[in-house]
Amino acid sequence: MPSLALVAHDQKKDQMIAWVKAHEAALEPFRLYATGTTGGRIVAETGLRVERLKSGPLGGDAQIGAMIAEGKLDALVFFIDPLSALPHDVDVKSLLRLAILYDTLLAVNEATASRLLEAAATGSNGSETLSPQT
Repeated sequence: MPSLALVAHDQKKDQMIAWVKAHEAALEPFRLYATGTTGGRIVAETGLRVERLKSGPLGGDAQIGAMIAEGKLDALVFFIDPLSALPHDVDVKSLLRLAILYDTLLAVNEATASRLLEAAATGSNGSETLSPQT
């Protein structure tokens, strides 16, 4: 079962929830992980099973980064708020650096996240590990 982490900054949580609801059926085959509040909202507002990690600033970003480094995460959807200063910006940068370093599929906006799911559904993403059929 492919694994996917879902993360959203505070000002992007409503957008993440709307995106997850719109793609709930496509997300069902995935082993889903999410940081604290984002994961709680996804569980409360959808029928999806999500393993909740710590809140991003409290170590959730680091937990996801460790999963990437250990080869336990196939993709990351991270709705970043580019207009807000973040007190834990170094954690965010570290997570993005690890996703890039380990060549992890990464979507930082809704358009790319939707394409990532479309590619996974059709098997045309070039990554055998992300396809729900594997």
